[in-house]
Amino acid sequence: MADFDLEMTDKLLSTTRSVRKRLDFEREVPTQVVMDCLELGLQAPTGSNRQGWRWLVVTDEGMRNELGRLYRKGGDEYLAQGLAQARESGAAQDARVFDSAIYLAENIERAPVHVIPCIRNFLPENPPRFMWAGLLGSIVPAVWSFQLALRSRGLGSVFTTLHLRCEAEAAELLGVPEDFMQVALIPVAYTLGTNFKPAERRPLEEIVHVNTWS
Repeated sequence: MADFDLEMTDKLLSTTRSVRKRLDFEREVPTQVVMDCLELGLQAPTGSNRQGWRWLVVTDEGMRNELGRLYRKGGDEYLAQGLAQARESGAAQDARVFDSAIYLAENIERAPVHVIPCIRNFLPENPPRFMWAGLLGSIVPAVWSFQLALRSRGLGSVFTTLHLRCEAEAAELLGVPEDFMQVALIPVAYTLGTNFKPAERRPLEEIVHVNTWS
């Protein structure tokens, strides 16, 4: 057996949440802490070992303000409609998620650090689905490792994509080359409290199929 503390490892894996309302916007985040977490993220596997990733760490207040504007431009209508539909249907959990997402949209620029993972886009026009799987599979594992590393150091984060509706404007703001694709915008901050719990999920027997889909 590997020499890990399984109790702590399982706790890390089961309590790393998408943090929105519990981001501490007032506490400074040392840049070195973010770099340490990114260093761990780079140990994640990547397709063909290409390591075609790049990471933008945005701390400048003016640039964060502009990213916040683009985030709301891309997501406000979607979030408002989602919240209204959830309330109308009585889906309380969905309503809470959309309420939390709207709070983040209204305040995202206040997060002291924004991290934007990017990947070199080698895909042809209108690529088959397997190529998308390969491309995103070369960056998303590293992003999640980064987020786990943040959690282990008392910081929270959330994988967001709404600014990608304005990707070209964000690329111009950030100087992202045309052959790179932004994958997410991850606000990073210390958390208000650390008592995160495992989320409610559907039981395995409802979602796991062994050998065939049945």
